[in-house]
Formats: sequence, C-alpha cells, structure tokens
Amino acid sequence: MRVTTAPLFLLPLATQAFAPFSTPKRSPSALDATIAVIGASGLTAQECVYQALANGDNVVGLTRNPANCVIPGGSGGGKAGEAFASDALTLIAGDVTKQEDVNKVFAAGPIDGVVIALGGKTKDVGETMLRDGTSNVINAMKANGVKRLSVVTSIGAGDSKSQAPFFFKVLMMTAMKKVFTDKNGQEEVVKVEGDGLEWCIVRPGGLTVEPPTGIINVIQGEAGSIARADVAQFCLDALTTPDFPYIGQTPCISSVGGTSWVKDRTAAARGAEE
Repeated sequence: MRVTTAPLFLLPLATQAFAPFSTPKRSPSALDATIAVIGASGLTAQECVYQALANGDNVVGLTRNPANCVIPGGSGGGKAGEAFASDALTLIAGDVTKQEDVNKVFAAGPIDGVVIALGGKTKDVGETMLRDGTSNVINAMKANGVKRLSVVTSIGAGDSKSQAPFFFKVLMMTAMKKVFTDKNGQEEVVKVEGDGLEWCIVRPGGLTVEPPTGIINVIQGEAGSIARADVAQFCLDALTTPDFPYIGQTPCISSVGGTSWVKDRTAAARGAEE
C-alpha cells in the first residue's frame, strides 16, 4: 500500500414492490483496472476498497486520514481492523473540497471508474462538503475522460422521501436536516454537472456492518436494511459492468423489504468518516 499526502436477499412483503438485483459476471469488456474511492476511510468506502482489491483491481483512495482506511468488519472477517497490505492500493491524504487534492487521485494513473462514498458529521466537515466535493470529483473526471461514477447517498434523499420510514423522515427534518440538505444538493450536482458521465446514484436503506449477504433488492416502496458490504458490491458493479441497468438512475437498494427498518446505530456502524 502506498500512502501519499496532499500539500497527496429475506423477501419483502407481498405489497412491497422490488426487483432483485443479480450481479452480472464481469465480461472481458468490463472495466478491470483502477477504481478511485473517494472518502476511503469510511465504512462503506472501506468495503469498496476491500472488494475492489479482491476483484483484482487497483484502487486509489482519497481520505483525510489514510490510517483510518482499514480492512472492513463486514467482508474482512478475522482481519477486520487491520491495515491493508497491498501494492494495488494507493491512499492519498487530502480534502475532497479542495480541487487540487482531488486532482492528485487522477494524477496517480488512469482511473476507470469512481465511487463517491463521503460522510461525516456536519460540524466536522461543513454544511456543503458533499456538494463541493462531488463537484470537484466530476470536474476531475471530465478533465481526465473518466465516465463511470457511483455515488452513495441515502434512502430519503431526492425524490425518495416516501420510501423512508416515518421516524426516519422525522430525523431528516430535524437532527439530520443539514445532512440531507447537503445530500439533496449532492444528487443535484451529479444530475446537472454530471452531464456526459455514466452515473448511478445509490440510495441504500438502513446500513449495517454485517457480512455481505449477496441479497440486493432495488426497492420501489419502503426499504429495510442492507449491509454496507452489499452496498459496496452494487457500487462496484455500477463501474465494472458494461451494460449496468441503472446508469442514469437513482435506485434505492435494500436486502430487507417491507415496513421494518433495522439500522445499526452503534458508533462502529456510523464511523468517523465515510
């Protein structure tokens, strides 16, 4: 691993509309080179890093704190929490809101696809970090001819408010209001500034740090929970599958359908940065 610094499936209820997502096999024409993971030390992003490396891809990650990018608890098993030890991984210490730091990711070598899995407390990262950072990434993608992009937002973002359970809607309007203002803005940035890109905005249900289930349902109604590891798989498939069916769309994904909402609220599930 190289570190550089900058200044470098449970079926849903019968009433639940869903479409099981089957992972297509990577074809010879699929992307199979270098994946950029923006926000690499977050829990979902760590899963993206881990799984991309396991798939044989190279990974360039941008994070404020490279030391926090470790093997994830969901997919990592007994090695969870250990440092990555792979020559296929380059971690760049930097701030996504600074264009010059984002540019360093693309200067590290040809990038074939990008996952944006940013997060953090508003008081720590600012009220517009998601919007500003995503705009910077899109600028760099266009400058370097990179097309594929998957962006992790949340159930409830954009036009998916009706898919969130009642109590979560309350949080969205109160304690999480600033976060969702930024997430909504982030989605608009992708849709407007991402013209010409092959993007997918991924809206997961309640996130857990459980091992991957391989069960990913694209939900039209109220969503349940999903492991971060399964979210990562979906995000990577969006980059490496030539005919990925949700390009230019905003799928809500969940492993559990129906009215239940199971969210792991432990500090480990939230993570300090994502």
